[in-house]
Amino acid sequence: MGKHHSSIEASGKMIEALERENTGILLLLQENLDEGAEAIHYGDSLFLASFHIVQNNITEKNEEKYIDSIKDRYERYKQTWEGSIDDLERGAGLNWYDEENHHAFLKVKESVQALMEYNQQSMYEEAGTLKEKAKRAIMPAIIAILLAFIFLFLFNYLLNYYYISPIERLTQELENFPPGKEEIVTKIEARGELRRLKEAIHNMIIKVKRNS
Repeated sequence: MGKHHSSIEASGKMIEALERENTGILLLLQENLDEGAEAIHYGDSLFLASFHIVQNNITEKNEEKYIDSIKDRYERYKQTWEGSIDDLERGAGLNWYDEENHHAFLKVKESVQALMEYNQQSMYEEAGTLKEKAKRAIMPAIIAILLAFIFLFLFNYLLNYYYISPIERLTQELENFPPGKEEIVTKIEARGELRRLKEAIHNMIIKVKRNS
């Protein structure tokens, strides 16, 4: 997208340059000779420098035709005033400006704007593509995180249900075990070690009762 942005910026400067040249032409027509000539030459230099940027910054296969159009139309536009500055300085009328020069000016500007819009559209589409790729890349990570949370929740639930809670209930009953009672009534649904622990404690209580 950096190249698109550079081309858009350069296109904006080309339009600025064309406007500066157009202002210079009008100044010459008003017989502001020095100021008009300075504006024209500045605009021409700015346009050529900006055109050089877009010419060496082609990113799309169709972009070259836009650049060729700008080149062709600018050369025609420049021909309308480059050989006519002396005539303009002698006070040429507005007919030349309206019928020849300004028409060529609008054509160049139209081509530059078309290039700018093309790059803006390409940049927008590229940004959309990058966004879609980023979305596709991040989805597996999001799913993996969600699955990890689900697994952690289930693991904690099962650990608490089958081990921690039974041990807490058994510990509480032992702490509150009344004298004379011979059986532990705590219900332990877990199998294996916890159930054997309950049975061992129960047998121990019976043995102690018998020996006392």
